[in-house]
Amino acid sequence: MQVNSSINTLDTLEIIAFHLHEQEFCVRTTTIREIRGWGPAMPIPHAPADVIGVMNLRGTVIPIIDLATKLGMKNTEPNERSAIVVAEVHGMAMGLVVDRVSDILTIASSLLQPVPEISVSGGMRYAEGIIAQAGSMICFLNLENMFERSEPYQAFAA
Repeated sequence: MQVNSSINTLDTLEIIAFHLHEQEFCVRTTTIREIRGWGPAMPIPHAPADVIGVMNLRGTVIPIIDLATKLGMKNTEPNERSAIVVAEVHGMAMGLVVDRVSDILTIASSLLQPVPEISVSGGMRYAEGIIAQAGSMICFLNLENMFERSEPYQAFAA
């Protein structure tokens, strides 16, 4: 494989891609702490609909979020292929349940296209752009926009 040395690292994005209900999404790798296999979470009474519960991650209790529900999709039914992507957002660790992690990629920033402007729900602000590839598209999510500081998840912050 020949590496193109003319690509500047400022012109690339390092992303982790994953699936939710046969759709592909990605986030920046810099927000990811680790990827874990599915493990049960302890439910929390009166938690928001997208919070599955909490999990003990090496002595720290973190919220486990059903990312599909957060994005307005039907809830995830975890199975042996499901993964928990542990991310750090606004200084707080949280687990994001996904159907499966597909790849860690370095792509040219020029491949990131803006999300077409359509007048639908505010959920579109979660998408930073679309990466169009041969035969597929990946929705690039912005976790900072998705989980604002004022949301109830902050109750779990240390």
